[in-house]
Amino acid sequence: MAILKQDFTKQEPWRIFRIMGEFVDGFEGLADVNNAVSIFGSSRTKSKDKYYKLAVSTAFYLAKAGYAVITGAGNGIMEAANKGAKSGGGLSIGLNILLPHIQKPNRHITRLIEFKYFFCRKVMFAKYSKAFIVFPGGFGTLDELFEALSLIQTHRVERFPVILVGKDYWKDMIKWLKKWPLKKGAVLESELSIFKVIDDPQKVVDFIRNFYSK
Repeated sequence: MAILKQDFTKQEPWRIFRIMGEFVDGFEGLADVNNAVSIFGSSRTKSKDKYYKLAVSTAFYLAKAGYAVITGAGNGIMEAANKGAKSGGGLSIGLNILLPHIQKPNRHITRLIEFKYFFCRKVMFAKYSKAFIVFPGGFGTLDELFEALSLIQTHRVERFPVILVGKDYWKDMIKWLKKWPLKKGAVLESELSIFKVIDDPQKVVDFIRNFYSK
């Protein structure tokens, strides 16, 4: 009976080295980025959608103000944000995630870093961003939003601007937060001020600037 040689690359210890490698690649790839903003939103948003156009404009104004723009590298809002940053002459960064169904990085990225693990990618968003700007999106977008709010709420990170773009999209979620978690004491009223709803691109930039000028 043949003895099968164990494949070390398929064992759990090997995964640790893969994770370490992703952190090293991320830290090295973003080491010179010290004035960036992350933009999140649905990959399914079409180019004719008003939020796509708003994401382009917002990223453009951010780039003109000297901010690099970081996205998840995909289509939809991510593509729009990278497009606006690039057209504004700014650094357009994409942190691509390797999925079972291939996510092809959009063509407006000027610096690309790829990840297999979501949590490694999340660390890069949080570590290198001065603000999170969250456009309408689904589960992934909500995941990034609520993790940021949780980190700020629990003082695991210093407070930074979290801006929701799309008041019509977010209004019912905010109503629900006030009706149930707030009334039940699951969140405090002061914690609902961690995020701000702003739909004007220039006002988004102004809000971030004013936050840090204080």
